[in-house]
Amino acid sequence: MKYLGLHDIRTEFLNFFESKNHLILPSFSLIPKNDKSLLLIGAGMAPMKKFFTGEEIPPAKRVTTCQKCIRTGDIDNVGLTDRHATFFEMLGNFSFGDYFKHEVIPWAWEFLTVNLEIPKEDLWVTVYKDDDEAYNIWRDVIGIPEEKITRLGKDDNFWELEVGPSGPCSEIYVDRGLEYGSEDERPGGEGDRFIEVWNLVFTQFDKDENGNYNPLSHPNIDTGMGLERIATVLQKTDNIFEIDAIKDIIEEIAKVSGKKYGEDKKADISFRVITDHIRAMTFMISDTIVPSNEGRGYVLRRLIRRAARHGRKLGIKRAFLFEIADMVIDSWGDQYKELKENRESIKEIIRREEEKFLETIDDGLVRLNAHIKEMKTNNERLLEGKKAFKLYDTYGFPIDLTEEILKEEDLDVDMTGFEEEMELQRKRARDARDDKNIGWANQDNKHLFEGISNEFLGYEKNECKGHIIRIIYDDEIVDCIDKGKRGIVILDKTTFYGESGGQVGDTGEIISDKFRLRVTDTKKTKDGLHLHFVEVEEGKLEKAPVKAIIDVVRRNNIRRNHSVTHLLHRALKDVLGNHVNQAGSLVMPDRMRFDFSHFEAMSKEEIDKVEKIVNEKIFEALPVETKITNLDEAKKMGAIGLFEDKYHEEVRVLSMGDYSRELCGGTHVSNTSEISMFKILSESGISNGIRRIESITGPAVLKYLNELKEEQEEIARELKSNKDEILQKIKLNNKNLKEANKEIERLEHDMAKDQISGLIDLVKVKNGINYVIKKFDGVDVNTLRDLADEVRNKVGSVVVLFATINDGKLNFVCAVSKDLVEKKIAAGKIIKEIAKVADGGGGGRPDMATAGAKNLNKVDEALNKLRELL
Repeated sequence: MKYLGLHDIRTEFLNFFESKNHLILPSFSLIPKNDKSLLLIGAGMAPMKKFFTGEEIPPAKRVTTCQKCIRTGDIDNVGLTDRHATFFEMLGNFSFGDYFKHEVIPWAWEFLTVNLEIPKEDLWVTVYKDDDEAYNIWRDVIGIPEEKITRLGKDDNFWELEVGPSGPCSEIYVDRGLEYGSEDERPGGEGDRFIEVWNLVFTQFDKDENGNYNPLSHPNIDTGMGLERIATVLQKTDNIFEIDAIKDIIEEIAKVSGKKYGEDKKADISFRVITDHIRAMTFMISDTIVPSNEGRGYVLRRLIRRAARHGRKLGIKRAFLFEIADMVIDSWGDQYKELKENRESIKEIIRREEEKFLETIDDGLVRLNAHIKEMKTNNERLLEGKKAFKLYDTYGFPIDLTEEILKEEDLDVDMTGFEEEMELQRKRARDARDDKNIGWANQDNKHLFEGISNEFLGYEKNECKGHIIRIIYDDEIVDCIDKGKRGIVILDKTTFYGESGGQVGDTGEIISDKFRLRVTDTKKTKDGLHLHFVEVEEGKLEKAPVKAIIDVVRRNNIRRNHSVTHLLHRALKDVLGNHVNQAGSLVMPDRMRFDFSHFEAMSKEEIDKVEKIVNEKIFEALPVETKITNLDEAKKMGAIGLFEDKYHEEVRVLSMGDYSRELCGGTHVSNTSEISMFKILSESGISNGIRRIESITGPAVLKYLNELKEEQEEIARELKSNKDEILQKIKLNNKNLKEANKEIERLEHDMAKDQISGLIDLVKVKNGINYVIKKFDGVDVNTLRDLADEVRNKVGSVVVLFATINDGKLNFVCAVSKDLVEKKIAAGKIIKEIAKVADGGGGGRPDMATAGAKNLNKVDEALNKLRELL
């Protein structure tokens, strides 16, 4: 058997099938394209499903790939066993109506026995019980003895969907010898002696809705061989964690942790978890997935958190995963070049997510461990759902981590109770939202729009002639609406854009010889019907020929703001990295809001750079062109779009020179110069991993600059200066103010010192302890701290407690002499209890502490609390 490294096996496989006239395709992204049935790509054939169904035309009839895959179904078992993994690579060769069993079976045998030099006597196969054709090829053409061919049923050797392509399989197994199992063991059983390395799927049927298997005129081939699994065979290791490239990661973790793999079973679990998860997270981030609380982002977040926790179990207290990611990038980067291209953003996203998690994990662990101790004391096995939810909601402790830790202690969590608490929280959130403006996307009033459609002419025209085909008033279809009333009008043709894709609807007017309507908004149903929300300003509305005229000035401002979203999206990718993806937008006449995926707040330098790039592209006067094409052609053109969304057969590709190319159905300028100027007003976070930019263009920028100029002139007048000297005048004023404040502090300090003799007279005794209480007005905290220090020095053994109300703020200062500190009387503990009385908080050293509070009415009550404490 030939020894080959993991990366060498991949190359050997792809080159072998290239020699058999297969097109080598690069691995598809882990994000499924145009397939909402999948969260992540988990099989070699998954990205090519539509090639098999005939919905799309493949680039060649023979294709071979090494596909990166993520499977999360067994995530809880990763680390506990030697074989479970979330990330793996799947080698495959595919035929789309070209070759079939008589070609693929001999090729598989050739690759295994010739290229990999696996002894023929070690290979066994299984076939579907009724597949005599495959059985005969293995026996008569390949020459495998009948006793090494096993017939199995549908559960093991038949691949099918509910409806569509299906067919029998043939699996190839390697016999690892009697040291792994018994003499009577056979492939397909439960033992470890036989390891399946390759599955050949013969897609020869089209299963209909009645369960009938109709033969395909051009059957297909789909094979899959796990790269890590075949590597364990060739390298003669017991599991995937001992093969060369993966073992290198384990050794790096050992260096960081100071522990050795293979010496402690519990530690080995953590080694395996981190090793598997670091590959998964590195590849996921490289494919533009960022941590979030849902979907793919949540899978990534869970992997990072799980790996971070196991790092803690190995004694690693700091963030370290981003360093281990370098190992993955360096090792796999030659095959997957996107890893090296995205190295910095991959590491930064991992580092930030891990650090954020480490900030919260300790509090959560303390509380969970307390619950575990209580459960064991009370002989309980189920953690209450309310307690699990509080860990999640208050301390940010993930429920899956709670489950995992409980499982390690042979305990469980009441998930029903947890979900009930979660639903209550969702209800509170729904109740708090304003859900009144839900638009016309719902189908509750679908009957109002059945049987009609309209043509949108607004891409080319600002006005058009048409006919009113339906009038709706108070959720009913009517024949007319009187003057002064509001309703909905549907035309057969319109130039009014209906709100969609983040772009607001048009306004304007609809006129006829008998009436005039003011269009206050335009919306669009799910079926693409444009609805005009109108108010009858003149005459009586009824069905008639009309002219539809949009508010052109408003539309032009919307065009500018919509077009700039495309330049902004590309500029963000250029500055921040390819992981940036649009997460939503709102395009209005006066401003634009753009949401995007990113893991941290943008720096001022990054914001300025993005703004500069966008303005440069505006000033370059790039032509803006729209091409109507099909989805496949749009992808070939390099258009960016949410391809997992459902598009129509025809799509609109918007190009801005060679700089930006995206799918978009909105209205746009014809040249970037029409945008005039672009200004970012703010950048903020709206949820975990999602940032928001608010901006303006065109006339709004001019208005903004004029307002700034007016403010500048007003400031100059207030400073009795001219505009050019504003900054110098402010600096001078600040300097004078600082000196004046210092003088005020000095005077206040002197005045306070004068009170020391009087304060010493206030010394009282409680429980054998000297104490002083005093309330001040208008004295700052620093002065009060100095005063407390001097009183403490004068008296010798004392607890000093002062309060001050200064500029409407209440503060406390407590000082404790050294001899009392040694008796465990601590200023920090005292001040915390004092501040609580007045709705505040604070702390400090045992000898000196400060606190702030909100309730000015309780200052006396708070000061008197000291007697009780003493």
